[in-house]
Amino acid sequence: MAQEHDNRPRLPGRAFQSGTKHTRGRGMVGMGGERPRARGLPAESDLINLPPPIRAEGPPLWETINARRSARRYGGAPLSLQELSQLLWACQGITAERRGLSFRATPSAGALYPVDTYLLANAVDGLPAGIYRYVPEAHGLVLVREGAMGQEGCAAAMDQGMVHDAQATFFWAATFARARWRYGERCYRYAYLDAGHIAQNLALAAVGLGLASCQIAAYYDDECDALLGLDGEDQTVVYMSVVGRSQG
Repeated sequence: MAQEHDNRPRLPGRAFQSGTKHTRGRGMVGMGGERPRARGLPAESDLINLPPPIRAEGPPLWETINARRSARRYGGAPLSLQELSQLLWACQGITAERRGLSFRATPSAGALYPVDTYLLANAVDGLPAGIYRYVPEAHGLVLVREGAMGQEGCAAAMDQGMVHDAQATFFWAATFARARWRYGERCYRYAYLDAGHIAQNLALAAVGLGLASCQIAAYYDDECDALLGLDGEDQTVVYMSVVGRSQG
């Protein structure tokens, strides 16, 4: 029986799980050298400033957790810029600054933050339809592609209509080099964990605003990367969520 087990094909998922294990006496070795530079702040003229996030009051946490559900039918009024501001801040907004360090709303291994938040705006008051990248340090957006992208986003998400109908779709894209220099191949695990933390914060923030969300892991990787202008190898989409006004 042991021989049969050893002869089974090494499937990619199993190879990944096995190849990125920590075992006693053998950890994942980082690449060393100089830490990759963080993405610099955009020029002021390129930055779309968002309203300041609300940091106090709001619905009780336990009620918010209890009310969270995945919704797949969307419509109704556009999101306001204040609602969008709150959602983005909950994802990766700066919550404190101490001794030159910035702390974000969600945890990240080694505070390396390899995951960026991108937004496909279908219907947001005061924001033209298009794809944007969130800049946590400035709490603002940078335009990546202008124009109605709902249909392209829907196609990239395996034709899930909610991407076309929802007011906004959030994409999380990992730049693995930001974590690989310290964690080696283990960085891939950490990037996916980071994205999960971010998505859960978004889901709870949506409930707190009276909105709905649905998390998406079924998508065509290459098509999503092309939509955001990513190379698909060093930078790639690792998770998605739609947010908007649920229609039942």
